Amino acid sequence: MLARVFAKGGIISPGDFSKVLEIAQELGSDYVHLGARQDILFPIRISNMEKVGELLKQLPLKYEYQSKDRENIVSSYVTLDVMPSTSWLAPHIYHYILDSFDYEPSDKINITDPTQGMVPLFTGNINFIASNIDNYWYMYIRYSALDAKPWCCPDLIYGFDLAKVSRAIEALKAVANKISPAEIYAQLKTKLHFNARTLAQPLEYPEMIFPYFEGINRAESDKYWMGLYWRNNRFTIKFLEVFCNQCLKTNIGIICLTPWKSILIKGVMEKDKLEWEKILGKYGINMRHSSLELNWHLPVADQDALELKNYLVRALDQQDISTYGLSFSIKTQKHVVLFTSIVIEREEAENEEDAYQYNILYAKDFNPNFFEYYYYARAVNRDIIPSLLIELSKKYYEQLNTKKTAPPDSEKSQTHQESHKLVFQCSECLSVYDEAYGDTLAKVPAGTPFSLLPDSFRCSVCGSPKSKFRQAELSR
Repeated sequence: MLARVFAKGGIISPGDFSKVLEIAQELGSDYVHLGARQDILFPIRISNMEKVGELLKQLPLKYEYQSKDRENIVSSYVTLDVMPSTSWLAPHIYHYILDSFDYEPSDKINITDPTQGMVPLFTGNINFIASNIDNYWYMYIRYSALDAKPWCCPDLIYGFDLAKVSRAIEALKAVANKISPAEIYAQLKTKLHFNARTLAQPLEYPEMIFPYFEGINRAESDKYWMGLYWRNNRFTIKFLEVFCNQCLKTNIGIICLTPWKSILIKGVMEKDKLEWEKILGKYGINMRHSSLELNWHLPVADQDALELKNYLVRALDQQDISTYGLSFSIKTQKHVVLFTSIVIEREEAENEEDAYQYNILYAKDFNPNFFEYYYYARAVNRDIIPSLLIELSKKYYEQLNTKKTAPPDSEKSQTHQESHKLVFQCSECLSVYDEAYGDTLAKVPAGTPFSLLPDSFRCSVCGSPKSKFRQAELSR
């Protein structure tokens, strides 16, 4: 069982973090995980549920451990002074808005700056995105991962009313009552007074220039910001206790959690930099992982997904492949909102030889903010994935600096159909059987469907049987 502690907006004080670590240790854990919604998770290893409840009540933050009826608020506060930001957004704006949420949301709420590239804009049910007008926010609503796009509100919402609007939307229970986003907003305007102004121009979707968020990096004058990443997402309590104490000792009052399961602090002074480096060295904290290692989103505590990631990172690293600017997800559950440029989707294998097969998808223009994902290959074995990712990385770099425009929804299926074709690929040597061309070496005439090939058919390149071929959707 995992306990889940909510750091609202990804912001937590060193003192509160220390208390969370203390409780986690008392409940039998020697490490914590970080979640994609800027929350803290740790396993509960004692069976006395009465004691569990008593200890968790001592937590300084909201939490849950037996149900999943509450959600953390995600914010892009972590990116201030680290990445480009909208001119009027400042720390006090974030703090005031987050403090106005005086209830425990059951909906996923995102409060983000569109100019940064670290925190996803649209992974919430209610997504507030800063406009170019001081303290007015776009509102996008999406309650189902099956929806192609979130619904854009026709008005901008005033920042200090975001909590009031969110609470009223939750009260409508849109999912249970099957209310569409447009109907939600229509009812909201009749039942609630809030400040809004007509949306004058649509949101410009930013390109996802994914940042390097690890290491000690200069910010301004004699100050630095520091990002910490742990490959297996198990941050040991022993180290984190020292980390929090050092934050208190050097007057760092805020610890930020990123959606990429890393920790970031700001305001490290030049005079304290050496002491930080000593602490990191003492506890063996590796710094400066490659972007290939960092830019992954995995389900928490999923050992199979972690092993697959490690396998793919090793395989690509041996090929000296650059993935700078790309991000990856391993998807193991249905109806998950995606926010990376490339997705490895796990499915149960149809045959008994393999436990899983995988679909490979990529975002339009490799930008997840466009909400459109295309299949690059279907039902492939694990061993094939590295070569497909290499092809996709090359495709990504080829399309850089080209004009990118999102096609209207009416053109989506046509665009996808014109740029892709269905083939059958040998899982051993990656050669392709294209029904349009047949196989001249095997004396199979053009136009022969793969399903009509005899069971005795073998790959003309490596001799593998027909059972080794997998359906794949490849770029033309």
